[in-house]
Amino acid sequence: MWRAGWWISTADGPLTDVTSIDFDETAPGDPSNPHIDDVPPKRIHDFGDLLHAGASVLLAVVAMLSAIYLNGFVSGIESDAHHVAGQTLNWMVDLPTSMLQQLAIVVIVVMAIAQLLIAREWLQAVLALLALFGGMAFIWGISLAVSSFGGATMISALGSASSTYGAGLFPDFYAGAAALLTVAGPRRTRTTVKWGWNILYTVAALLILLSVNSVAGVLVSFAAGRLIGMLLRFGIGTKNQGTWGADLVQALNGIGLRVTSLERRVESDPTSRGSFRTTLDDDLVEGSRVYDVRDDLGRRFIVSALDTQVHTAGYMRQLWQWIRFTGVSMRRDRSPREATQHHMLMILGLKNAGLSTPHVYGAADTGETSILVLRGNESMRECNLNTLSDDDAIALMRYLSVANRRGYTHRRITPDTLARFESGTPIIAGWQNGDDSSAAPNVALDQVQLLTLLAVLIGPERAIAAGRTVWGDEQMIALTPFVQKAAVPAGTRALMGWDRHVMDDLRARLRALAPEEDERALEPVKLSRFSPRSFIGTALLMVAVVVVFTQLKPNEVIAAVRNANPVMAVVCLVFELLAILGSSIELGAFIGKDKRRPLGIFMSQVAQGFAVVSMPAGVGPAFVNLQFLRKAGYRNTTATAIMTAVMAVYYGGTVIMLVLIGLFTGSTALSSMIPTNTLITVIGVVLMTLAIAMMIPPVRRLVAERLLPLAKAYARQLIDVLSNPRQLTFSAIGMLLLNAATGLEFWASLLAFGHMTNPFETIFLFLLANAIGSAVPTPGGLGGVEAALVFSFGAAGVPAGVALSATLLYRALFYWLRIPLGALAMRWLDRRNMV
Repeated sequence: MWRAGWWISTADGPLTDVTSIDFDETAPGDPSNPHIDDVPPKRIHDFGDLLHAGASVLLAVVAMLSAIYLNGFVSGIESDAHHVAGQTLNWMVDLPTSMLQQLAIVVIVVMAIAQLLIAREWLQAVLALLALFGGMAFIWGISLAVSSFGGATMISALGSASSTYGAGLFPDFYAGAAALLTVAGPRRTRTTVKWGWNILYTVAALLILLSVNSVAGVLVSFAAGRLIGMLLRFGIGTKNQGTWGADLVQALNGIGLRVTSLERRVESDPTSRGSFRTTLDDDLVEGSRVYDVRDDLGRRFIVSALDTQVHTAGYMRQLWQWIRFTGVSMRRDRSPREATQHHMLMILGLKNAGLSTPHVYGAADTGETSILVLRGNESMRECNLNTLSDDDAIALMRYLSVANRRGYTHRRITPDTLARFESGTPIIAGWQNGDDSSAAPNVALDQVQLLTLLAVLIGPERAIAAGRTVWGDEQMIALTPFVQKAAVPAGTRALMGWDRHVMDDLRARLRALAPEEDERALEPVKLSRFSPRSFIGTALLMVAVVVVFTQLKPNEVIAAVRNANPVMAVVCLVFELLAILGSSIELGAFIGKDKRRPLGIFMSQVAQGFAVVSMPAGVGPAFVNLQFLRKAGYRNTTATAIMTAVMAVYYGGTVIMLVLIGLFTGSTALSSMIPTNTLITVIGVVLMTLAIAMMIPPVRRLVAERLLPLAKAYARQLIDVLSNPRQLTFSAIGMLLLNAATGLEFWASLLAFGHMTNPFETIFLFLLANAIGSAVPTPGGLGGVEAALVFSFGAAGVPAGVALSATLLYRALFYWLRIPLGALAMRWLDRRNMV
């Protein structure tokens, strides 16, 4: 006996410290005949099967596209392979390839099915044979579809010397064998499946080298078989290959536990309800099987068993977080062993830092299962989220602060992770997805997640006060750029107290702590790769590329620019610059002095040239203006009101200009071009649709309860914006400069080809034709504007050739040239977080 504590010497190992071990009063039991109460393995739906099914589809698509669009490259590789292997494989040319295929598939089927039957896997053997026929039927269907709907180029690229038009376009041998082996697998646990894949790969390589099959045909057939096999395997489920019952007891014996009792907690079975249920007893290991264990010394333990098939979904979630977030590192544990070992080290590291954590005994690995063993002397329990006090909030923040100072970050703080020990001490549990040696952005994300969670539970004011007590004002201010919805886990957003204004309230309170001169440095950092802005930007870029490469007619545009008077072409550019300046004044007039950045406003109008090529005319400028106003600090309602005011000034002013110029010049084009019957018909249909909709009670309630209050708030904001005479006057001046400059730019385009016109009549006719052409729902009114300008000025007496050349020159400068300039301006604004 030693004074510092009780020590017991065991026959199987070194002395064991038992001072902190909770003994059970009942008899320890017999380790040679332990009591085992386990649940038999169930069939589970492995999400990894869906992942592999998606990869098969991607493989087939890539193979087909490569065969079509990289035909020369693929054919060259095949030709080189045939030349290199020709001398070696000449002796096989005389052998019937059908015999080789039949022999291979017979061997594969007999081997795989025999092992399943010997193992008494009757259902899996039947399903594997069904997959064989399903794979062959599926590739026959693909062959018929390609033969029926594909062009001659596609058919020739995917076919081979042994292919036949119709159901024989793709070789069915690979699809059937791949589907069978997929369902009979996995290959890591069945040797016959492993050798079956090796045989299949070898036969495929030989037949490709002998020019019997094409590379694309083999890959598509493989992918089709894998797709059918994976979908079938996921649909009916696969038997869990983990360690159970007596095998689990044997694994625990390997780490010094002489188990006398092993009892499964059925309620924690991840497959019992089709979702991952977690328990605080094993520190919230997702998808684990939890057991209560006693050994021959009467000690109680919690055993958490994590199986490979169940862990796949957790790994996919980690992988998605890694792809989604940018600028912060995310952990990815490919195997249960990696996850368990890392989890154990995290708990031990936190314990070493002086924090209260579960007591780790050890870890073990056996087969497809990784095991974490925790001592059962003091268990955690859930926090009552409705009774959290300010002291609890401070304790939780201090707990996280200690961990963060040692480099440990949690990465997923949700309501489930708030726990207490039996002593009442609040702690943060669930460190499985955490990491060590963390960078500052990960620490900030942890703090934002906890701060937001507490703000939802106890209110933003109390959460901010607790944060200032623990972290201090300087650290709280530094969190402002990370207060974003993307940083908050779904579990927090699912709480009753969560709404979209929580983040705005937190951000405003944190900004209030900062000096005024530091407010501009608190702009949000980019956390998510897949924000609405990035998605819209990518979509706009794709549309712009399609428009440029499909609609641009470089020969005609170059010819028009080359034949134009260079001096007048420069004048056109001057008028275009004035038009952009007028647009800037029109928008800037409604922006407050404290938020007005002249260069930023000007660059936002230049950036419209990039947005216009991706959206219908009028939509692109409105989108850029709205984003710019939001980044300038305006709320959505105010930003929308300002944008609408700008549009109202532009369209209203344009109509007034048309009427006044028409009256003074005596032009009748306006009255003759307004489609009276069409306009009243459209108005009547819209009003009738609204009336019918309002007759439906749910729609009427929706309008009265949700839409009408928003419309009233928006209308008040719009009236406030338009009721300022000074702002309205300057915006109108900008509108006049914009319209006059664009009209005169077209007038200069006509002069560039030697045709003189009345500038006022040119402005009138240009504004009218441009408005009509912009109504066409194409990017920037492409096609519609050109047609309207050529037709209108041709009807006004301008020679058709001159009207066409002037239109092409104007569009080259005002539309096509602004695309690269707009892209550069958009990049400039994005770097400064202005759009």
